[in-house]
Amino acid sequence: MRFSLFAHMERWDDKVSHRELFENLTELTLMAEAGGFSTVWVGEHHAMEYTIAPSPMPILAHLAARTSTIRLGAGTIIAPFWHPIRAAGETALLDVISNGRMEVGIARGAYQIEFDRLADGLKATDGGKHLRELVPAVRALWQGDYAHEGEIWRFPTSTSVPKPVQQPTPPMWIAARDPASHDFAVSQGCNVMVTPLMKGDEEVADLKGKFDTAVANHPEVQRPELMVLRHTHVHSPDDPDGWRPAAEGINRYYRTFDAWFGNRAEPTDGFLEPSPHEKFEGRPEFTPESLRRTAMIGTPAEVIERLRGYEALGIDEFSFWIDNSLSHEEKRASLELFIKEVVPAFQ
Repeated sequence: MRFSLFAHMERWDDKVSHRELFENLTELTLMAEAGGFSTVWVGEHHAMEYTIAPSPMPILAHLAARTSTIRLGAGTIIAPFWHPIRAAGETALLDVISNGRMEVGIARGAYQIEFDRLADGLKATDGGKHLRELVPAVRALWQGDYAHEGEIWRFPTSTSVPKPVQQPTPPMWIAARDPASHDFAVSQGCNVMVTPLMKGDEEVADLKGKFDTAVANHPEVQRPELMVLRHTHVHSPDDPDGWRPAAEGINRYYRTFDAWFGNRAEPTDGFLEPSPHEKFEGRPEFTPESLRRTAMIGTPAEVIERLRGYEALGIDEFSFWIDNSLSHEEKRASLELFIKEVVPAFQ
C-alpha cells in the first residue's frame, strides 16, 4: 500500500496571507516527496477561504517545477464546471509540464453554493450526468480527433492540444460512494477514490465491498485501483492527549463544511462561521472523542496498526488528508512523524 498527500490551502482568518499558505503547501509537498509519497492531490473549490483551490492546475504546475518524482493529482475537478475540450487540454498540458506525472480525478460536485454561482443553479445532485459524459469525452480527445454529440455538450471534430505524455491515457480517478458510481468508474477503467468521512473503518470495508462488486461485474476490465482518503494526524506517544487538538480541529473543519454545504447563509468575503456545536447534539459522530476513533488520529504505532487493516483489505493507496484547521507547524510535525515512523513499516 502506497501513501499520498491530500492538501489544500486553509485560511481561517486574515492573519495568514495567501502567499504564506501557498509556500506552506509547497513545503508539505516537498516533505511528502522526500518521504516517499507517491502523489500529492489538490482539489477544486471556489470562493471558500477554508478550502482554497479555484483550479488545481496552476498549483500542480508549480509543484511540478519544484519536484521530480512525486505524481501530481487533481483530486478532483468538478465535472459540471469543465468543458471536455478544456479539461482534456489543461490536464494534458499538466502532463507535459510534469513529464508524465499527471493524474486526474473527477467528481460530480457537492456544494450547492458553488453550483448556484458557477452552474446557473443546477442541482448539485444532478452533476453525475456531467461526470458520465465528461470521462469518455476527455479520454477520446486525449487520443485524437473526436466529435461529440451528447446530452450536455456538443462540438465538432476537435482534439486535445497538447497530447498527454502518458499513453494511451493518463490515470483517471472517480470519486465514488454509491454502487452505481463504483460500477461506472470500473466500467470505464477508472481508478476509484473514496472517503469514509466521519464513519469508522466498517465504512472503509463497506466501500471496498462496493468496489469489489463492481470489479466482479466487469471481468472485461483490468482491475483498477482503490484509494482511501482520510483526515490524518500523528502525535507523539509521549503526549497521551496529543489526539485532542487534531480531533477538535477536524470537528471545526466538519462544522465549517456543514455551514457551506447547508447553503443557508451568505458568506462574507469568502468566510462562513462553523455551524454551532448545539446543532450537533445527538450526533455523536461529530464529537472529538468519536473523531479520535474514526479519523486516522493516533501515535505512530496506533496508526500503523489501523493501516495494516487497510492493507489487508486490499486498499492500494492511503491518502493522508492533512486539512484539519490546525496550524502549519502542527501539520508539519504530524507529517514528519508519519514519514519517520509510519512509512518505513510499509516499505
